[in-house]
Amino acid sequence: MKKLIALLLALVMVLSLAACSVETVEEAPATEAPVAEAPAATEAAPAAPAAATEISLWTYPIGGWGNQETVDGLLAAFEAETGIKVSVEYLNYTDGDDKVNTAIEAGAAPDLIMEGPERLVANWGEKGLMVDLSDILVAEDVAELNPAALAACYGTNGAIYEYPLVMTAHCMAINKTVFEAAGAMQYLNEETHTWNSVADFLAAVDAVYAYTGAQVGAVFCGGQGGDQGTRALVNNLNGGTFTNAEHTAYTWDSAENVAALQTLVDCEGIEFDAGIVGGDEIALFYNGTLNMAFCWNIAQQLDPNTAGTGAEKTASGDDILFMAFPSDATPQLCGGIWGFGIFNNGDDAKVAAAKTFIKYMCDSAATADAVKAANYFAVRETAEGADLSGIWADNAIMNEYNVLMPMLGDYYQVTTGWAEARTAWWNMLQAVGSGEDIATAVATWAAEANG
Repeated sequence: MKKLIALLLALVMVLSLAACSVETVEEAPATEAPVAEAPAATEAAPAAPAAATEISLWTYPIGGWGNQETVDGLLAAFEAETGIKVSVEYLNYTDGDDKVNTAIEAGAAPDLIMEGPERLVANWGEKGLMVDLSDILVAEDVAELNPAALAACYGTNGAIYEYPLVMTAHCMAINKTVFEAAGAMQYLNEETHTWNSVADFLAAVDAVYAYTGAQVGAVFCGGQGGDQGTRALVNNLNGGTFTNAEHTAYTWDSAENVAALQTLVDCEGIEFDAGIVGGDEIALFYNGTLNMAFCWNIAQQLDPNTAGTGAEKTASGDDILFMAFPSDATPQLCGGIWGFGIFNNGDDAKVAAAKTFIKYMCDSAATADAVKAANYFAVRETAEGADLSGIWADNAIMNEYNVLMPMLGDYYQVTTGWAEARTAWWNMLQAVGSGEDIATAVATWAAEANG
């Protein structure tokens, strides 16, 4: 009996301790945050597509980028660096657009294309055919790029359809030898290649005209050839513009441009000539008939009239000095911008590879070679830390011409109706040159351009 009683007492003590333990756990304050429930399973974010190993590039003849041997060297280096092979088709400006458009219609557009904003942005980009490159053109790139060049690469929807590589600025030129003999060099700054003022430009024309007794310069208007020169001349003389900032309308009918045209009409040493275009004017300047040219660029400075007779020299050996257009403010020069765009062919892997190509050529240690191949000027001074500012230090003429790059003005060639506007422009100049009332002629042909 005693053993039974002891066993019962032990059982009661065990049950009492268990009850006490449970009560203590329930009443004790929490010392740790409750453990959260495991989240429900979610789908993993899709990985970025792997870059393709082969892509295609079509390029217009932009300096050495139209030369197979030059491009082969660039692409071999790219393939060695990335493992991506690039096939190339070389286009020309005669039927290049037709080839591209035919390929687009057939669903066989190239992955990459090299040209300017008038094609990549204003044409194919605005049609929704190009890839937005905003993700590879980051804030650091924007800060490094020439603002005028970059501005031309945006579509109206804010997308970036072209990643720019190179640019140039068109200018005018004078026969320095004749200007020196006429005492006209006092009216310009040879170091900055700018005129002291519009009044000094006109004084220089008068001085050369008095010295030679012959026409100094020509407002050529036999067609659209070289018309960037006459547009820049007129717009800079009195602060006018060719289009509005939004590139939705042509504005050469402004009071500023009417006054500029009147200045040219009144200038005794300058004549309107409906019998020549820009190329003809260059030839006349080269042979000494004219002592001023409004259709000039780096190619002409390196090899005047493509005659192969010596850089910076006329046919008779006179010195040629390139000049910005006359302005009482910072000159706004017309120019060219070239870079790369990607056709949206629905293949993410090829788009990824094409973006790799663009960054390699436009923003890496290889950019200097890509720029020099084009024989133009870099749109940025640094690329991933590599200094591009002295890229032409080994070429005195190219290096000196760099002084004009900050003067690159609005790239208005992306305005709707561009082809029709160019025709209207030289028709307007012909009307003014023939004696028609300037305001009337300007209004008539500007209205024609604006449709």
